[in-house]
Amino acid sequence: MQQRTLGSLTVSALGMGAMGLSANLGPATDTRAAIGVLRSAVDRGITFFDTAEAYGPFTNETLVGEALAPVRDQAVIATKFGFQIDAQGLTTGVDSRPAHIREVVEASLGRLRTDRIDLLYQHRVDPAVPIEDVAGTVKDLIAEGKVKHFGLSEAGAQTIRRAHAVQPVTAVQNQYSLWTREPETNGVLAVCEELEIGFVPWGPLGTGFLTGKITADTTFDSSDLRSVFPRFTPEALKANLGFVDMLRAFAARKGATPAQLALAWLLAQKPWIVPIPGMDKPEHMDENLAAVDLALTPDDLREIDAAAAQITVQGERLNAGLLSLSED
Repeated sequence: MQQRTLGSLTVSALGMGAMGLSANLGPATDTRAAIGVLRSAVDRGITFFDTAEAYGPFTNETLVGEALAPVRDQAVIATKFGFQIDAQGLTTGVDSRPAHIREVVEASLGRLRTDRIDLLYQHRVDPAVPIEDVAGTVKDLIAEGKVKHFGLSEAGAQTIRRAHAVQPVTAVQNQYSLWTREPETNGVLAVCEELEIGFVPWGPLGTGFLTGKITADTTFDSSDLRSVFPRFTPEALKANLGFVDMLRAFAARKGATPAQLALAWLLAQKPWIVPIPGMDKPEHMDENLAAVDLALTPDDLREIDAAAAQITVQGERLNAGLLSLSED
């Protein structure tokens, strides 16, 4: 497996988003099967695993901890703090108060069965807590050895800059893919390049849409976040199929699948970009990993971008509630 660097952190060129094994994308995968998938990822050379206390909540960290405990030194584990979660497991808002960050870190360490968190992200920016206080708290946790690296998720360029001035930011995790390209225009990729911060696209396969396996007839149950995403309404799905048709046609010319082309496109943007697609079956893993070796020429990239620019994607990337928690 090729390696890439996020700031000063070295990881596999493709990481693994573990969320969908437990929550938010339909029914959870059977625990034994999910553990097998995570361990299979290690066997295939993946070293970078992404989870969060909010996934489940809590159950995904527990799963990742159990699966990776026997191979802990081969894995870079990223998790997140920043949501207020009530006794019923419902997210009731954001909370990045320093005391809360410390509480979450202690609980996450226990669920993950580890003595350190390799990369700790603020899951969403808390407007009530200065980002300098957040960065300072993580800086202290790094000094204590409980955390190794600091990250931000769905943060804007100025927040990244302010946080980095207190504690160097290793990675920023924002949504980015061929059909979600805000980081190119809102200054986030530019500030990452300037400050030598890595970038981790979440939803690199368009939350499944860019795999080509979703059709106009696909439906999502209430346990699947896509059931409330504007881009996945029946009308939007039908309208957006042209984007996948474009991707499929170009992928065929390269002897690849739409998913492989979408991931290869991201990898070709910058050498410090590490996508984290979700993978719930070994065959999906094999398909995605082949993208690392799919070379796209500058002409390929220009042609893909030109074709994508001709297609208007229907629907916002997230619903209004989640968009309100993301910085532009």
